[in-house]
Amino acid sequence: MLTVFVGLHLFNHLYSVAGAAQHIEVMKGLRLFYRNPLVEAVLLLAVLVQIGSGINLFQKNRKAAVGRFDRLHLWTGLYLAVFFVIHVGAVLVGRTVLHLDTNFYYGVAGLNTFPLNLFFIPYYGLATVSFFGHTAAIHNKKMKRAVLGCSPQSQALAILALGVMVTAFMFYGLTNRFRGVEIPAEYRVLIGK
Repeated sequence: MLTVFVGLHLFNHLYSVAGAAQHIEVMKGLRLFYRNPLVEAVLLLAVLVQIGSGINLFQKNRKAAVGRFDRLHLWTGLYLAVFFVIHVGAVLVGRTVLHLDTNFYYGVAGLNTFPLNLFFIPYYGLATVSFFGHTAAIHNKKMKRAVLGCSPQSQALAILALGVMVTAFMFYGLTNRFRGVEIPAEYRVLIGK
């Protein structure tokens, strides 16, 4: 369930290439599903389980990881656990304390403001690449044979490369350097203005 949500969330962010208004429209449609109180509760529980189990597995397996995909699996999992704590916490604070719609503008305020973007660019970039890297490492571990002449390792590297491309397209859509994103007044509290 968490993987499906992250996939939809990344799709929504990719839609930012079409513009902020289109990104928000797609988000509104997706929110009909994931902002349902029952679905949202299950998602939050899934995030908590993923964080706890991920940290536990990292501690348990960090010395046993010998191959590059084993290490990729461990370190991307650890980064995703840290990211989930920060990201979900920030969204919940934005909604309940700041009373902001945690939409496109909530996410891009820091991404488009110097020096905050020195944190947010690697923060979001590593999260997206880590999601694909984690998926690639699991894929490599689970696959037993070549598909269409590609070894499991080649398939995993293709998944990781896809993650890098998705990250690049998302940054294109989410940053004002390329798209002229303007932060509305109510979201400027996020950047100290």
